[in-house]
Amino acid sequence: MQLTLKLMEGHYGVCRLEPKSIIPTWCQQGEFFSVTKTMDELSIICLETYIPEDVQVEKEWCILKIVGPLDFSLVGILSKISQLMAECKISIFALSTYDTDYILIKQAKITEAIQALKTAGYHIISS
Repeated sequence: MQLTLKLMEGHYGVCRLEPKSIIPTWCQQGEFFSVTKTMDELSIICLETYIPEDVQVEKEWCILKIVGPLDFSLVGILSKISQLMAECKISIFALSTYDTDYILIKQAKITEAIQALKTAGYHIISS
């Protein structure tokens, strides 16, 4: 099965807040944001432009969205992409939702990642 990945617009940050923090309104702007709360932290992924300077953040991430929805019975999608990126020495941050998966790749490596994906038979589209 040939998968299509869409390069989303913008640069994103991965933020870490204290676990008892409330979900801030600044992260809830733009077309995409993700919030995950655990007993250890509150992690937020959102557009860099909305992140206050006093927040612990890792910036300059690009997002490739696997065009879905994907059926829950499909197996190995993230594994294959992860393996391909590992072979290219490209670090990823993967995120899954009900409908699909998202692959975060550092801006400095996105061109190389896209080329590797195309070579492996993935179709890449831009926003």
